[in-house]
Amino acid sequence: MEPIILASSSPRRQEILKSLRIPYRVIIPNIDETLSNIIEKEQIPELFAREKVSAIIHFLPAEQEIPWILGADTLIFLDDQVIGKPQSQDEAFEILKKLQGRSHIVETAIVLYNGKTKETSSKINKTKVTFSPMTDEEIQWYVETGEWHGAAGGYRIQGMASCFVKNIEGSYSCVVGLPISELYDILKEQNYSLLE
Repeated sequence: MEPIILASSSPRRQEILKSLRIPYRVIIPNIDETLSNIIEKEQIPELFAREKVSAIIHFLPAEQEIPWILGADTLIFLDDQVIGKPQSQDEAFEILKKLQGRSHIVETAIVLYNGKTKETSSKINKTKVTFSPMTDEEIQWYVETGEWHGAAGGYRIQGMASCFVKNIEGSYSCVVGLPISELYDILKEQNYSLLE
């Protein structure tokens, strides 16, 4: 299989590629992830995923043959509010306090660039996650684990946060940050075979 450039610093996304035995290397894109008011909120993850791929294309030397590039972005939606990555322990606490005892939507967009055909494909998964009610003490305990760092919504479902997840309707891997079914579909569309 040909190696894919993963335009992400996420160890979770790397673990998913490893589990699928997809060879990859990481190049961390430098993009502005300031939330935009110009487009619909639901379009933001795909926009960011596309910008990550584009940043890598422009980062690589002009004479270099560009292979496959995979970008992904995850955001959380609670009611009409977009929830990104908390910047501090206090912000993580406040976000989790809003999420506790309620359902929210996790949206992950993935974008795949095929360097041979110069084509880009994208897919989106939306998954509903319901948290159990949490006391302030439980939220504080979780925040102090540090898992909130770099995580949309201030939690990692594959870690200690699983104690508080009551229900998932959709894709677990979407919540982790790379929906596997959509990834497989997008690879097949671009004739990238995992069957080798």
